Amino acid sequence: MSEYEIEVDVVVEEPVLAVAALQQAVVAVLQYEGVQPPAGVSLLLTDDAQLQQLNRDFRGYDKPTDVLSFPAGDEPIPGLPGYLGDIAISVPTAQRQAAAAGHALADELLLLTVHGVLHLLGHDHGDADERAVMWQAQGAVLRQLGVDPNKFPLAEEDDQA
Repeated sequence: MSEYEIEVDVVVEEPVLAVAALQQAVVAVLQYEGVQPPAGVSLLLTDDAQLQQLNRDFRGYDKPTDVLSFPAGDEPIPGLPGYLGDIAISVPTAQRQAAAAGHALADELLLLTVHGVLHLLGHDHGDADERAVMWQAQGAVLRQLGVDPNKFPLAEEDDQA
């Protein structure tokens, strides 16, 4: 694995999903954060039912959410050098959030992808100081991707598993 390896698994039937743009978002975060290849991330685009199950099983919250991050941990996985972890995104929740905020689903998915990768890299938003650092990084990467970060309402719920 000489470069970044971004695996995207699309479980939902949604024709507007731009997998290449989401892969580019992952790479943009990794580069912004100074992560050198080889490094890998798995991204799952799924539905509310699966996110609710994951949220219940790993966080104890029996409700759907928009994005969950599962860091691989400190020990490398055999055969996967530099594997950083998994991100799961609920496309239906992303659709509702985008509609409520008045922006495109593609932009919401970019936000959730960037947010999830930042969690994999150790960022959090549990307190004001952590949130300021994470939101600054998130905004900088979104701007690199051509997305105005100011159009997103700030989520207060912790989505890290």
